[in-house]
This record gives sequence, structure tokens and C-alpha cells, in this order.
Amino acid sequence: MGINEILDMLNGILYTTGVFNFEWNVVIMWAVGLLFIYFAIAKKYEPLLLLPIGFGIFIVNFPLVPLMGIEHGHRELLQIFYHYGLEWEVMPCVIFLGLGAMTDFAPLIANPKVLLVGAGAQLGVFVTFTGTILVGFTLKEAASVSIIGGADGPTTIYLTQHLAPHLLGPNALAAYSYMAMVPLIQPFIMKLMTNDEEKKIRMRTLRPVSKREKILFPLVTAAIIALVVPSVIPLVGMFMFGNLMKESGVVARLTDSAQGSMMNIVTIFLGLSVGATMSADNFISWKPLFIFGLGLVDFAVCTVGGILTVKIMNIFLKEKINPLIGSAGVSAVPMAARVSQMEGLKYDKTNHLLMHAIGPNLAGVIGSAAAAGMFLAMFD
Repeated sequence: MGINEILDMLNGILYTTGVFNFEWNVVIMWAVGLLFIYFAIAKKYEPLLLLPIGFGIFIVNFPLVPLMGIEHGHRELLQIFYHYGLEWEVMPCVIFLGLGAMTDFAPLIANPKVLLVGAGAQLGVFVTFTGTILVGFTLKEAASVSIIGGADGPTTIYLTQHLAPHLLGPNALAAYSYMAMVPLIQPFIMKLMTNDEEKKIRMRTLRPVSKREKILFPLVTAAIIALVVPSVIPLVGMFMFGNLMKESGVVARLTDSAQGSMMNIVTIFLGLSVGATMSADNFISWKPLFIFGLGLVDFAVCTVGGILTVKIMNIFLKEKINPLIGSAGVSAVPMAARVSQMEGLKYDKTNHLLMHAIGPNLAGVIGSAAAAGMFLAMFD
């Protein structure tokens, strides 16, 4: 082999390295990915989600990495996860199946009027939808962005994949980010919207819920959703099926798999897939950056909507509801309910609101799914 051939070979190797193909904008995405990893490890904000999402963002933004492309007709590793899990809408539905298997609807069944709180907490969704249109988003894009305020990652992914798949990365990232930052965002709003007397309202212990009620609830809810908003039944149907498995008590092995190993595996693939969509070329533009800012406003208004709904309900109720549980109307389960509990204990160390807050928290899951179903019926 002559010297020219050796030089050509070395030159060819150089051209295939990431160093030679480096572009400055990937540094920004490395920083974003490392920030999410920091939040997951150091701050423990939703680590099961933010760690794989952060690593997906970090690794996919190295030049020439064979992760999200299609080479010689074959999908690369993370492209496989994305295509079969997200484009085919499998992973959000499986996540909901696992969540259903981990959920106890007793607090919602025992106090069904808090369904109104879950509905009221969708206020930000519709406010943001209007505002997003005014700044230049299309109707479908606006619908997919506005659902972020519900703080429900799988629903955000499901709706975005239907209406605006090119926004999947920033939408999912914003939804999961604000889910993780519930303890940072909500307490200020809760303090601002409630007085000391309201914060100390004590609520009666919830009544016991029978096994029959627990079994009937997922069946009745699935039937109502299927009749009213059928487009979202893949999500809600799986959610209710997971819960039916749990409450039936006859398929313990299936329930354990749904809430354990299967949930963990899908969470890994989902996080990596979402993070891998956040390449510098896709993210560093005005729309994704605007989505992040608008998502914060959306989530804040949804929190306000839940608290405001409780305050309005208290005008008509003899037994008052503590407005602090209104913030749990967003569907960041169970983080938002825990925040209600922690804030309540600051004003009365014997006033435990957790079980009361779980009701509107679960109602928020149903409410955000219903809002997504309405958008699908309008625009899909």
C-alpha cells in the first residue's frame, strides 16, 4: 500500500469521526440533557423519567451517531423504539395499563364530587389553546401543546403523535419536566390563592369503599368514556383494564407484571425515545423554545383552575373542601397529591390531606384524557 493510499484511508477515517463533523449547537443540547440527568440524580425529580430522557437527549446529539436514522433500509436502535413504541402509539397505552394496575380509585369513589376539580383543572388547557393559536401555531399544533398543562406525559404523547408529531420531543419534554417540578411550581400558587383559614379546613375521613364498587368503577368509567370520547379509549381503556386486574384479585401475576417489570421496561424505552427526538436541528428553533415557556403558563393556569373550582364549590357545600387539594386536579400522580399534603401540614401538623387529594389527582387523569379526546374529535 502506497503512501497516497494510506493518506486517503486516514482522511476517510477522519471524515467519519464526530470530531470532524462537530457543530456548536450540539453543545446546547448536551447541556439540556445533562441538566435533566442532574435533576434526576441530585434533586430526585421524577428520576424514572428524567434520567432516560436526559441520556437520550445527550447521546443522540453527538455527530454521526447511528441511533435515530434509517441506514440501508434498516432502522437504527432508538429509531426502532420510537417507531414501534411512539409512532404506533404502543408505549403510552402500556404505561397507562401499568398505572392502572398501581392505582387505588377508592378516594375518588368515596368522594365523587371531586371529579369536578379534575375537570376545573383543565382550565389552562383551553386558555393555552387560545393563546397558542394567536402566536402562529396551527390548530393541531395548538391542541397538542395545550394538553401539556394537564401534566400527563402519556396523554401528551398520544395526542401529539396524532395531531403534530413533529412537536413530539418538545411537548413530551415539557410535560414530563413540569410533572417533575410540581413541588417547585405549585406551592407558590397555592399560597397566593388561599387564606390561612382555608388552608386549615379539616375534611371528614373518607368512607370505606367496597370491593364491588372498586370492580364496577373501571367497567363503568371505561363504558362512559367509550361512549362520550371514543377516540381516547386506547389510553383510558388500558388504564381501567389495569385497575380491573388489580381490584379483581384473581390475576395477581398479571397485575405484578403490569405494575412492575413491564412498566419499568416500557418506561426505559419511552424515556430514551422521547429524549432521542430532541436533536439540535429539531429543538433549537422558536417553536420548541416557546413551547417550554408556554407549558409553564399552561401548568400554572391548570393549578389555578383546580383551586378555583374548589373555592366555587365551597360556596354551595355545607362540608367545605380544603382548597389545597384543588392543585392536585392536575394529573401528576401522585406528586401533586403529595404537595397538597405537605402544604397542608405546614399550617396544621395534624391535618392529613393526602387521601383527599388523591381523588382530584385521579380525576385529573380522566379529565386530561377527556380533553385530549375532545381535541382528537375536533382535529384528527
